[in-house]
Amino acid sequence: MFERFTKDARSAVVDAQQVARAAHSDQIDSRHLLVALAESEGLARTALADGGLDVTDVVARARASIEAGDALDHGALAAVGIDLDEVTRRTEATFGEGALARAGRVLRVRRKHIPFTPDAKKSLELALREAIRLGSKEINGGHLLLGLTRAESPGRRVLADAGADLERVRRHAEGASEAV
Repeated sequence: MFERFTKDARSAVVDAQQVARAAHSDQIDSRHLLVALAESEGLARTALADGGLDVTDVVARARASIEAGDALDHGALAAVGIDLDEVTRRTEATFGEGALARAGRVLRVRRKHIPFTPDAKKSLELALREAIRLGSKEINGGHLLLGLTRAESPGRRVLADAGADLERVRRHAEGASEAV
């Protein structure tokens, strides 16, 4: 599939990996792809702006969501006898303040390639389907945005939280992709 990606689509995938590394993420999800698409000049960024979104706000929201991570459910873990605050306190008492965060960063930095989450893979698969639906032989940044807006994912939720009219964004992404 990646052989069909245009230069801007390939760049978005590479940039998503850089976003993940900078955030010390151990996987690339649709939010990383969204940041990469929104930060680079191209069809997706244009479609977001033409769709009525403040692209800077979208990037800030996506980055904040990435930084917040997928928080563990303290209540659910407590129900099975795990007190995360106590685990953190004991770990820091033994290994120093921030030991858990440092351990995670060290493990993540050692990886050469950061894997994609199922939602990111689904977004890429849907980008291919969108390109085919639009009669394109290549997959560009606009198609990546279309795939991202179709899949129920963290990236799509960021767009919705930013006030996106997803159908309007899709129309602009389709128009931009067809014009290429």
